Amino acid sequence: SQESKLGEPFVLNSADTDFIFFDDLRTTLKKQINALLCLGLLLISGVIFIGQSVADEIPSRVAVQAFIKPEGNQLNVLMRVPMDAFGEIDFPVQGNPGALIISRAQNALETAAYTYVLGAIRFYEGGALLEDASLQTVRVSLPSNRSFTDYDSALANINSAPLPDETNLYWRQGMLDILITYPVQSVQSRFSVDPRLGGLGIETNTILRYVLTDGSDRAFTFLGNPGLVTLDPSWYQAVARFIKLGFVHILEGTDHLLFLLCLLIPLRNVRALVPVITSFTIAHSITLIASAFGLSPSALWFPPLIETLIALSIVYMALENILGVKQEHRWIMTFCFGLIHGFGFSFLLTESMQFAGSHLVMSLLAFNIGVELGQLLVVILVVPVLALLFRYAVAERMGVIVLSALVAHSAWHWMAERWTQFMAYELSLPVLNNQFYIALMQWGMLLIFASAVLWLMYEGFNRFLPVKEV
Repeated sequence: SQESKLGEPFVLNSADTDFIFFDDLRTTLKKQINALLCLGLLLISGVIFIGQSVADEIPSRVAVQAFIKPEGNQLNVLMRVPMDAFGEIDFPVQGNPGALIISRAQNALETAAYTYVLGAIRFYEGGALLEDASLQTVRVSLPSNRSFTDYDSALANINSAPLPDETNLYWRQGMLDILITYPVQSVQSRFSVDPRLGGLGIETNTILRYVLTDGSDRAFTFLGNPGLVTLDPSWYQAVARFIKLGFVHILEGTDHLLFLLCLLIPLRNVRALVPVITSFTIAHSITLIASAFGLSPSALWFPPLIETLIALSIVYMALENILGVKQEHRWIMTFCFGLIHGFGFSFLLTESMQFAGSHLVMSLLAFNIGVELGQLLVVILVVPVLALLFRYAVAERMGVIVLSALVAHSAWHWMAERWTQFMAYELSLPVLNNQFYIALMQWGMLLIFASAVLWLMYEGFNRFLPVKEV
C-alpha cells in the first residue's frame, strides 16, 4: 500500500482492494463454517439425547403370555403384558421411584390396552377379519403372580378384585392382564391370529396357547411379528405352509445348495443324476422324520457337530470332483451325507412343527416335498448353465476343477468356524443309565433301517440303472 501525506486522503490501489475483499470473505466464511459446526454438534447431541430417551422408554426384552379360547358365541382372548412396555402412557404414581396408584389408574390401563394391544393384534375367523372387539376388563398383577399357567386360573385372576394401593408396586414392574372378546359365528370355525406385538420391545417373545373345544391346548412360541398364524390348521393349510417352508429353506440354505452344486458339476446327464439325487432325498428324509419324532440327541453340542459335518461333506464332494474320482457309486456316499443333511433340515423343522396342528405326518411329508421342489428348481436352472459354460467358456475338466475349488474353499472356512464352535462345548462321556441304553437302541434301529434302505436302493439301481450307465 502507499503511504499518504499529512492532510491528504488515503487512497487504495486495486491490489489493496482485492486483499481487503478476500480477507472479509475469508472471515465471513469462517464464521459461517463455525456456525454450521455448532449447529451440527447441536443436532448430533439432540439425536443422541432423543435416541437415549427412546432407548430408555423401549425395554430390551418383553415376554407376552396369551390364552385364546372360543367359547359360546365369542372368542375370548386373555393376555398378560409387562407394563414396562407402556413407556408412553402417563400412569398415576406416587413417591419415588413411582408406585402405581391402582385405584386411579383404570383409564390409563385401558388406554394402554387399546393403544398397544387392540391396536396391533388381528384375529380372523375362516379368513374373515374379526371386528367389534370388546375390552372386558384390565387388571394389574404382581410380577410374582403365576395365574397364567392355565386358562381357568388366568380368567379367575383377571376377574378378581384389584390390588390395593398399599401394594406399593413400581409401575414398570407391574403386569397388565387384559380380557378381550370378539363375536364369532361358530366355535368350530378355523381361527387365525396376526400378533403384531413386536413393537412392545426390542425383542418381544410371545407364548400363546390356543384352548381347543375339548379342553386341550396347543402352544405357540415366536419372536417379534411372525405373520399370520393358523391356530387349528386344516390339513391343506398345514400342507401348503410346510411345502412353502421346505421350498424356501432349501433355496436359502447356502450349504445345502453348495452340496447340491458339487453333485451337479460332474454329473449333468439326467440318467446319471437320478440315483444321486434320489439317494440324497431318501437319506435326508429318513433322519428328518426320525428327528421330528425325537430320535435325535437334545444335547447342545449336536447342532454344531451336524453343521460341521455338513461343511465337511461339501469339502469331500468338491475334492472328489477335483481328483476326478469315478462317479459310478457316488450315490452311496451321497446317501451317507444325506443322512447328516437331514439332521440339519430338522433344526428348522423342530421350531416350525408348532404350526402343524394335528397334522404332524402330513406336515413332514409336505416339508420334504417343498425341499424336493426346491432341489428340482436348482437342477433345472444349474444344469443348462453348466452345460453352456463348459461348452463355450471353459474346458470341462478345467471348469470342474475351478468351480469345485471355489466351493471347497468356502466350505473349508465354514468347517473350521463350526468346528471351533463345537469344541467350545464341554464334552464328556455319557452316563450309562436306562436313558442311554434306550437312545442306543433307537439309534441302532435307525442305522438298521437306513442300511436296509441302502441295500434296496443298491439292488434297484443295479437292476434298472446298471453301473456302466450311472
